[in-house]
Order: sequence, then structure tokens, then C-alpha cells
Amino acid sequence: MDDHQREIPGGGLFIRDGSIEQVGPSAGLPETADEALDLGGHLVLPGLVNTHHHFYQTLTRAVPAAQDANLFNWLKALYPIWARLNPEDIFISTQTALAELALSGCTTASDHLYLFPNGSRLDDEIAAAREIGVRIQAARGSMSLGESKGGLPPDSLVDTEENILRDSQRLIETYHDPQPGAFVQVVLAPCSPFSVSGELMKQSAALARQYGVRLHTHLAETEDEEQFCLQKFGYRPVPYMQSVDWVGEDVWFAHAVYVNDEEVQTFARHGCGVAHCPSSNMRLASGIAPIKEYLAAGVKVGLGVDGSASNDSSNLLAEARQAMLLARLKEGITGFSLTPNPSPDGRGGGARALMSARAALRLATRGGAAALGRSDIGSLEVGKCADFFAIDLNRLDYAGALHDPVAAAVFCHPVRADITVVGGKFVVRGGRLVTLDERILAERHNQAAQRLLAG
Repeated sequence: MDDHQREIPGGGLFIRDGSIEQVGPSAGLPETADEALDLGGHLVLPGLVNTHHHFYQTLTRAVPAAQDANLFNWLKALYPIWARLNPEDIFISTQTALAELALSGCTTASDHLYLFPNGSRLDDEIAAAREIGVRIQAARGSMSLGESKGGLPPDSLVDTEENILRDSQRLIETYHDPQPGAFVQVVLAPCSPFSVSGELMKQSAALARQYGVRLHTHLAETEDEEQFCLQKFGYRPVPYMQSVDWVGEDVWFAHAVYVNDEEVQTFARHGCGVAHCPSSNMRLASGIAPIKEYLAAGVKVGLGVDGSASNDSSNLLAEARQAMLLARLKEGITGFSLTPNPSPDGRGGGARALMSARAALRLATRGGAAALGRSDIGSLEVGKCADFFAIDLNRLDYAGALHDPVAAAVFCHPVRADITVVGGKFVVRGGRLVTLDERILAERHNQAAQRLLAG
């Protein structure tokens, strides 16, 4: 998972003060340490990087009214429920989402919190994440364009632009850590073109660049959004982003499904990143993002599980598998290829190149790190953060696949990580959370979810 795509059988890491000091064959590493961990029979991979999520949505999974709806109708069904969220709900849902992510091998997660009812704050999420021990990119989302002003969300869930910008500045000054190895970084993230004004987009971009923090928003997720942007702003979604100063290496977009060839090149030229969320896009029947075109153009692409009300899971290893399979399905539909695959008779010359398991893992690691603008995570290299996870291969799930354990991690049905380490500290050990009691967490979470649904 480094620039040379090295895979080291019988390899090992030497970690000091949360960073990787040595990596290579185990025989060449120091013989003594404060703790020696024998991971013989395990596959060790870089910690996965989640580039888009909505932690609070773990409280509204599989809600009947939203099970069979497209994006706009799904939002309208859930907005009234989300309006009942309180600070404790934000805290408990954050812990649930991060616990699930850690158990799937994720060590860094970006969350997009864009509604703050009943006194909720991004501070609640940051406090919860610190207890779990996973790195977060805490995106201060916002909605200012309510139904009365032509937006999609109800007026009860939007805020004034003055309050949004004031709180955004407060959060950056209070929590943002720009240093390598940071556990908390703040991102400015107006929700979407159909929930904020162009003026808020411009002012958020200016504020972010004043402080050197990154920018994130949903973009081009559905055909409905495309029509909304054309009717309200006179632009397709990507040109609209250009008109409000939202292109650059400090920007990454969630979904970016409905883009044309020229817009792909716009992303590549300006260094914009994309959070690919295959499960959510299938769940809401939104479409299939043009991942092969992005990668061919040099666009930074990472993976996101997206909100747990449009995925109903927070498993990033499962998302890597989904990304691989969906890319193969699209190749089968279009017949386009970058390089040929062998034909069925083994003589070569096949029509399509299929996304490999290793390519999917790159999206989930190095691709995600690049999209988030982080050079300190995403690979197991000297000087990088000691973020990794390990899977015991001696289990029934991998029987018959040990000839290629790296591919098996993606092709076979995802399992729990046996170990997840973030900054040299255990978050998961023996397949269980170290930092919290899962049973108690689930009980508290279910109680909160039942209260929300009961009204």
C-alpha cells in the first residue's frame, strides 16, 4: 500500500509514539519493545479512511417511510424525525457509527453533521469521538435555505447564515489541529445546493481558506439535483460550484454521480476530490458514479459509507467490496475498458478491465487519505501514523482463499477486524471494542432511536 504497492509476507512494523518507525520483514525489526504483538496467520492492512458519513443517521436505519424512496422523498420522510435530535443523540450516534467503522478496520472518518436541532452542536460529536479513539474530520455542515425560500428542508431545521459562519469560526479556532497525526480536524461543509444559498457557499469558502481548512458538500447525487440547479441557479451542479469559488485542492465532493466528461476534467484540473458512496447510491437508486473516468483523469477518489439511513451500515471494508463489484457491473453494462482481461479460453484479448480487489483497497486507504488532504495516513510506511487493522485468516470465512489473502479481504464477505490500532493504540482487540462496552452502547442507542421514532 505504498507508492511501490509492496506486499510483505511475514512482515512487521515497529511503532514508537504513535508513528511507524520501521516496516519490513519481521526478521529485521528490533527484538524488544514495550509490547510485542504476534500476528502470525493474520493479514495486516493500512487503516481504512472513510470520506463521507452522517453519524446521526445510525438512529434512523430502515425507517419504513424511507425504505423505498429516492433521495428527495427520503429526505422529506426523515427531516421531521431528525428535528427531534438532541445533544445526547448526537453523542451516542457518533459512538455507534465510529464503533462500527473501527470494527471494519476504519481508523479515520469524515462526518458531515449539517443539522443542529434542540441545542445540538458539533462539539457533541467531537467529544464522543475522543472516547472511541478514531481520527475524525468533523465537518461543520449547515442548511440555510428552507422551504419558504425555495429549498428542500423545513424551515425548522435551517439556521441563519450569520450564526452558521460565527459557529464555523468558533469550531475551527477551538478544535482544528493542522499538524500531522491530528485526531480532530474541522471541515466547513454547507449541506448541498438545494439547502444553502450561493452567498453562504462563497462565504464558507472564504472563511475556510482564511484558516486553511478543507471544504466539503454533496454534489450531483441525483438527476433531481441537476434539474434543481438548472432551474434555480442557471447552472449544472459542477459549473455552479465554480461560480461560488468551490473548486480547488481543498475541496472534495460527496457522490458526484451526474457529471459529464468536461466536468471530470474540471475536477482533475483543479485537484478536487470525490467521496464515492456505492451502497448509498444503490440504496436510493441515485445512479453509478463514473469512477473509472475519475481515476483515468487523475481525480482523487476515496470511499464513503454515507449516512446509516441510506446504507444501514457503517462497514468500510464492505464498502470497498461494494465499490469493486459495482465498478464491474458498470463495465459489464458499458463494455468500456482501460486494459484487456483474459478471455474465457485463457488466451487473452478480453473486452473489459475489471476493478481489482487491490484497486478497491487503494480507494479505501490511499485514495481516501488524498481526498481528505492527509499525507500522514493511508499506508504503512516509515513516518506515517501507526494506523492499521488485522484480520485472522484462520477462520471459515477465508477457507480456500489463503493463496491470496489481500484479494480475499475484499472478495470474501467482510468480517470483523480482529485488531484495529489508531496512533499506536488499540481501539479493537480480539474482535471487540477496547474503549467502550458494545452491549451497553447498543442498549443506549436503541433507546434513543425508539424515542425519536415514537415522536
